[in-house]
Amino acid sequence: MSVTVERTPDGIAVLTFSAPPVNLYSEEMHADFDRALDEIDADPPRALLIRAEGRVVSGGVDVSQFHAQKTRADTKILYDRMLELPSRIDALAFPTFFAAHALTLTWAFEIAVACDIILASEKAKFGLVERVIGLTPTMGGTQRLAARAGVGRAKELVFTGDLYDAATLERWNVVNRVFPVEGFDDAVLAFVQQIAAGPTKAFGAAKDILRDFESGGVPAAVAHTTAIASALFDTEDLQGGMESFLEAGPGKATFHGR
Repeated sequence: MSVTVERTPDGIAVLTFSAPPVNLYSEEMHADFDRALDEIDADPPRALLIRAEGRVVSGGVDVSQFHAQKTRADTKILYDRMLELPSRIDALAFPTFFAAHALTLTWAFEIAVACDIILASEKAKFGLVERVIGLTPTMGGTQRLAARAGVGRAKELVFTGDLYDAATLERWNVVNRVFPVEGFDDAVLAFVQQIAAGPTKAFGAAKDILRDFESGGVPAAVAHTTAIASALFDTEDLQGGMESFLEAGPGKATFHGR
């Protein structure tokens, strides 16, 4: 079992998880994620790409860890711990991407919808299948799906426990882009590189505004927009971007994430 972080020359952190044979969530996997995210927090990248090794992204959760809990209180402690992982990813100040190359169930799907952008291969399928053991998703997937696709679609995914292909979820605004199976990894990296080359702190500001929108709608976002945007005044990218625009026209600026 491992969660590793590699850095590309253009400032992208690539977090890869691997727990053969089917990448089940476990407390050990979560601890490995925490260590990897600690490493990322210590040296923030221009963007984070989360991906999996193996024939599937994940077959779900190690159900034995649920069954091992003896009381409701113990169960809540476990669920609270599980919820920390997508919440931590959701709070990151730079663009985050999830690459789904194949079957993506339960916890991995919930991590995916905690990321800013989901990139899927044509053969990827997704599901929240907790109903098979009499459970409901515990890592924020239900509400984050509702934010992307609406309450009705979130209910459908959770109630049916069915598998949904990438094309369907792209139509429902859950998946952002679908790429061919052949060359998937290269297409994903190229997409991430395009965004990572942009003004990282401005993207973080956009995320802050959208968090306000999610919590309080347009009025809450409007109330904080000018303070968030004006805080970019001191960034190298804004000052350099304005100078480049005035001197050379649009689209010529080089951003450094500062």
